[in-house]
Amino acid sequence: MTIRFDGKVAIVTGAGGGLGRQHALALAARGAAVVVNDLGGKVDGNGGAATAANAVAEEIGKAGGKAIANGASVTDWNAVQAMVDQALREWGRVDILVNNAGILRDKTFAKMDLADFRLVIDVHLMGAVNCTKAVWETMRAQNYGRVVMTTSSTGLFGNFGQSNYGAAKMALVGLMQTLSLEGAKHNIQVNCLAPTAATRMTENLMPEAVLRQLEAGAVTPGLLALVADDAPTRTILCAGAGSFERAHVTLTQGIYVGNGADSAERVAAHLDAISDRSGETVPESGNAQGALEIAKATAAQR
Repeated sequence: MTIRFDGKVAIVTGAGGGLGRQHALALAARGAAVVVNDLGGKVDGNGGAATAANAVAEEIGKAGGKAIANGASVTDWNAVQAMVDQALREWGRVDILVNNAGILRDKTFAKMDLADFRLVIDVHLMGAVNCTKAVWETMRAQNYGRVVMTTSSTGLFGNFGQSNYGAAKMALVGLMQTLSLEGAKHNIQVNCLAPTAATRMTENLMPEAVLRQLEAGAVTPGLLALVADDAPTRTILCAGAGSFERAHVTLTQGIYVGNGADSAERVAAHLDAISDRSGETVPESGNAQGALEIAKATAAQR
C-alpha cells in the first residue's frame, strides 16, 4: 500500500536544507500540508534569516503542494508555540512533528567551552522538547500524532570530538522511550531516526566519494515509514545510503552477586558473565530492570 498523508498536517524543523528539506518535500508530495520551519542560521547556530524556509515552501507550492514557512528558533518556547498556532489557524490540526533542527559545535571535551555544550543541548534536546510539548495536547485531543526525534550514531555509539552532540542525541532516545509510553493510549507514535547523510553538518567530516553515496533523500523513506498511519512506536531506525537498520537498548540477564563485603570484587571478577548477551532482552519499560534484579535476588535467597 502506498503511504499517503492526504489531510494530514506536518511540522518539519530545520527544513530549509539537507535532511529537513527532503523530509518536507516528500511529505508534501504525498499529500501533507507542511510547516517548513528553519531559523536560517549557520551550521554552528549563528545568524538567522527566513530565506531558506521560504524557498522550500515556495518549492512545495510550485509543485502543487501546500506549505507555509516559519522562521522560529526551536529554543524559543513562545516562538514555537506561535508556530503551532500558525499551523492550527491555517489547517486546524497538527498530525506529524519531525524534530530535525540541529547545530554542531565540535571540539574535544578538553577544549570545549561549556557554553558550546549547553547550546547544542538546548537546540537538539530542548528544541525537540519545546516543539513536542507545543503539539502534544493537540495530538492528544485529536487522538492522533506521529513524532520523530532525530538522534544519531554519535549518541548511540559515540564519536570523537562530539561529546555535546552525542549527549543531546542520546537524550532524545530517552525522551522518545517515555513519550511513546505516555502517548500510546492517544494513538501518538513516537520514534527516533538516526541518519547518515551528506548535509552542511557532515560535509567536512567525510571524503567526497562517500558523501556522494550519502544523499539526504536516501534517508527520507525511513522518515515516511515512521510517521505513516501504521507507523511503529519506540523504534530507533538507522538510515543511510539507501540502507536501514534498527538499534536497540538491551538488557543482559546478568548474575546475582549479593551485597556482601566482597561484592565489588565479585562484580569485577564476573564482568564477562554479566556482559554475556545470550538471552538479552529489549525491555518494555524501565521497570524491567528492577523486575529482573528482584527476581534474581529472590531466587538466590531460596
